Amino acid sequence: MTLQLGSTVDDAVAHGHRYRACFQQLPQKSWSVIARRGGTVAFGEDIAAIIEQGQVQARGSCVGHQDRANAFAGHGAPLSRGRDRWGTGARVRRSVRGTRRGADGNGGQHMGSEHQDGSAYRRAADYVAAVLIFLRDNVLLREPLRPEHIKPRLLGHWGSCPGITMVYAALNTLIRERDADVLLVTGPGHGAPSNHANLWLEGTHEEYDRALARSEAGLTELARRYCAPDGFPSHLSPALPGTIHEGGELGYALVTAFGAALDAPQRLVACIVGDGEAETGPTAGAWHSSKYLDPVTCGAVLPVLHLNGYKISSPTLFATMSDEELVHLFRGYGWHPRIVDVTDRPAGDPVADAVRDAHTAIQDIQTAARNGNRPARPEWPMIVLRSLKGQGAPRKVGGQPLEGTFYAHQVPMADVRDDPAQLAALEAWLRSYRPDELFDQDGRPAESVVAAVPDGNRRIGMQPAGDGGRLREPLDLPDLRPYAVDVTQGPGSQVASPNEVLAAWLTAVMRRTASRRDFRIVSPDELASNKLDAVLAASKRAYAWPVEQYAEDLAPDGRIMEILSEHNCQGWLQGYLQTGRHGLFPSYEAFAAIVDSMVNQYGKWLKMSREVPWRTQVSSLTYLLTSEGWRQEHNGYSHQGPGFINNLLTKKSTVTGVYLPPDANTLLVTMERLLNETGRINAVVAGKQPAAQWLGLDDARRHCEAGASVWRWASTCDGDDPEVVLACAGGIPTIEALAAADMLRHDLPDARIRVVNIIDLCTLATPERHPHAMPETDFVDLFGRDTPVVLDFHGYPSVVHELLHGRPAPDRFHVRGYVEEGTTTTPYDLLISNGTSRHDLAVTVLRHLHGRPADTGDLATHYARRRDETQKELRRTGVDPVEITRWTWQE
Repeated sequence: MTLQLGSTVDDAVAHGHRYRACFQQLPQKSWSVIARRGGTVAFGEDIAAIIEQGQVQARGSCVGHQDRANAFAGHGAPLSRGRDRWGTGARVRRSVRGTRRGADGNGGQHMGSEHQDGSAYRRAADYVAAVLIFLRDNVLLREPLRPEHIKPRLLGHWGSCPGITMVYAALNTLIRERDADVLLVTGPGHGAPSNHANLWLEGTHEEYDRALARSEAGLTELARRYCAPDGFPSHLSPALPGTIHEGGELGYALVTAFGAALDAPQRLVACIVGDGEAETGPTAGAWHSSKYLDPVTCGAVLPVLHLNGYKISSPTLFATMSDEELVHLFRGYGWHPRIVDVTDRPAGDPVADAVRDAHTAIQDIQTAARNGNRPARPEWPMIVLRSLKGQGAPRKVGGQPLEGTFYAHQVPMADVRDDPAQLAALEAWLRSYRPDELFDQDGRPAESVVAAVPDGNRRIGMQPAGDGGRLREPLDLPDLRPYAVDVTQGPGSQVASPNEVLAAWLTAVMRRTASRRDFRIVSPDELASNKLDAVLAASKRAYAWPVEQYAEDLAPDGRIMEILSEHNCQGWLQGYLQTGRHGLFPSYEAFAAIVDSMVNQYGKWLKMSREVPWRTQVSSLTYLLTSEGWRQEHNGYSHQGPGFINNLLTKKSTVTGVYLPPDANTLLVTMERLLNETGRINAVVAGKQPAAQWLGLDDARRHCEAGASVWRWASTCDGDDPEVVLACAGGIPTIEALAAADMLRHDLPDARIRVVNIIDLCTLATPERHPHAMPETDFVDLFGRDTPVVLDFHGYPSVVHELLHGRPAPDRFHVRGYVEEGTTTTPYDLLISNGTSRHDLAVTVLRHLHGRPADTGDLATHYARRRDETQKELRRTGVDPVEITRWTWQE
């Protein structure tokens, strides 16, 4: 006989298994106790050693790796089965895992101990979660289960549901006992049936929709809506009260939870991290977020790593690690981990015990810090929850293992509608929760169930921060005028760095929000590089751990967060905004694309939020894309990439915006507008290098309001009746377009050339495709109906062509932009390489001045020759000529 997982000790001894000698060396009563309690053996277990340690007597038998039996807690503390606290000499609870008692026959008759080890509330929640996945009728099993009661499409993931409910129930206990302010972030969003079940049992679903009342009819309706075309999706979504994170694309739950805890000193953000999600890079970086969490001004995050062992079809990385390895890993991150193992269904509620003790440890840290005894390196508690995959499901059906394997990840018994054996197994499984004890004759949860639910707004689903727009207060923004650049002497008369001008205004914003603490700046270690570091005069960089080496402007309570992880910055800001606050994300333009996938998911969240009637919009997420590619000639090709705009514009137009302010004053006006806005993702592209300034503040306001306008002062014939339109969008393209217009008005003064500047890129789209689009009459007023347009664009030309689809004669637009030509070179050489230099623009304009071949041919040749000579010279000298670098606009 080959020993199988779950074989009893009697089996092993009777068949002369290799453990026989081990057992026979023990007193008969020792291993007979194991068998009597349903004990099992497993691969690699040293049964003798475990019994000698007294662990078998604690509960059941052993399953797993031998090194787990010898694992230890931090500080070298011994193992213990009893309750423990975080702190010096803390112990990690290590249970000896076992499988359930019961027959293991065909048809899924192995139902364990019929869930007698779980509370009524947890039984009810697991039952409802299973109902949502499988049933569309007969939801309380008032009659025998029949195929017509089964949904035609079985969707959802059972595997994570029981673990989510364990945590949810433990948090309920904490709230009831201590009136804790708890927000839950669920990383395994595919475990949504569990979240729905808990929301229904606590009455939150009913608060938002009477059709989902706590009754048999309400449960039937909830089951109908789950994964229905007109109902709830298979994952979490904005339609679920108390939810700020969708959890479909894995990796972002933990960092989002930290954003929600910032500047919320009373809030406990519990975050369930699936062990599959824990394999992702963003989650790996997010564990460091505790080093930025100030125990005085911020709340706390309690991570629960839900280690149920499997992904879709293979074990998770963390499932292969011993307790000792897990403890070392998370201690290295700076956490104080506690391992809670419920795979053998221990008595009581060890998860609630762990959550309660974690809360005590958190309060100890916060109380000490708020009384002036700030811990140098706070060891925040975390929980590693070991459970079986799909715990509670049949152990085996028709020879197929389910519980505790990857076969329980999604829908166990997927053929239940057509397979009588699976149908019988499902019914036996569901009835093992004893629904008749959990619900009354009207389908209302029994008193033993609702007694576990907190009251009123303390219910997790009613957490106010779960609908953060209701908590949002508009920013008290300072007036722009003291910070605006004075250009009364004419366009181009002043030189300034747009970012430095903006930084002065943002410094005032930081000061005005100092007492409210509801505005933060997150940046991947680039504030100084992007010339925004003036804001450090108003708030330091956040960092809670001691720094022994030389550093400047660090403080535990700082509201400027720098880390060389775009994922962390994105997640922090999402969590911060989703819970009612405000913020800004400056980044090198080329590397903003690192968070493209996070932006995709957040854009979907915002789009769906607009469709939920009770959701209140949160502050817009605004990126300041700077160190733009056109001025990354010194860093080279890797830093030259404007593609973030492309990705953003693939999202729903109702939640996206792209702005290209040509100077400092338009940047100020744009930022003032966007920091007041809600419900969108915006990209603002601005330069950090000193450059000519074009518009006074009043003109800047009018230009930004229009989105695009004629710059008559730069046009010939006041811009009237143009032969060609020379348009531009972006700081560097504006300079090049104006320089080209200057060349042409000097060399071909009778040509009618209109200069148009575009600041809101989406105004180019048609009104039915984007809410920012200008009416067609305004579009024609700017660009004509058949007038040739030469447009110098900051990014990839394809973006503009896509936006122009549907406009009058879009083929007449000749768009120049970045075409993936780059290296370490000079700024003007980079422009020439991509065909966007002033010489290239002038040549293109001349080619589209119809009816002037005699005037334009020789001039175009002259410009092309001058461009080539300039390129040859700059490549010889390594610098751009002064005629380029010192060019200014002359009235």
